Amino acid sequence: MNSKVSSFSFRKATLNDAIKLQNLGLVSYSQYFHLLSPEEKAKMENNLKSEERVIQLLNTSYCFVCLDGEKIIGMAYVLLSGNPWDFYPADWSYIRMLGVDPDYGGKGIGKELTNRCIVYAKQKNEKIIALHTSEMMNAARHIYQSLGFKILRELEPRFGKRYWLYTLEL
Repeated sequence: MNSKVSSFSFRKATLNDAIKLQNLGLVSYSQYFHLLSPEEKAKMENNLKSEERVIQLLNTSYCFVCLDGEKIIGMAYVLLSGNPWDFYPADWSYIRMLGVDPDYGGKGIGKELTNRCIVYAKQKNEKIIALHTSEMMNAARHIYQSLGFKILRELEPRFGKRYWLYTLEL
């Protein structure tokens, strides 16, 4: 584990964490709201406020959380193959909703969560792990590239922004 994150703990999220994860999603992604049009901001905000989406992700994925004491300050969901979604084929694993409380940015939490997703996918004998990210999230893009992810292709714009599909062969 990175020495920057050694003061934090990590564990698997449970359904009891759903509201905290929903709130963390809002907190972590709201830092990008000012980059969106009012319509796109409302669309993203409504998506992040969906408790149903969080519960569905918790039921279909392994969610790593990072804690500072009892406070959840980071999250990342990894879905194994057999869960196709949008541009992820059924034989890929992929990472969704990586988020870190902005008050804890720059401490290596996002990189550690991403790395834990990679290790978990390898342990489950996955062959490819993928993720998508946007031009708004340059710090995240740097993390993914430093861990070996490569851009496979540019995706259709979402929320009025450019997005890319990244993959990593395991």
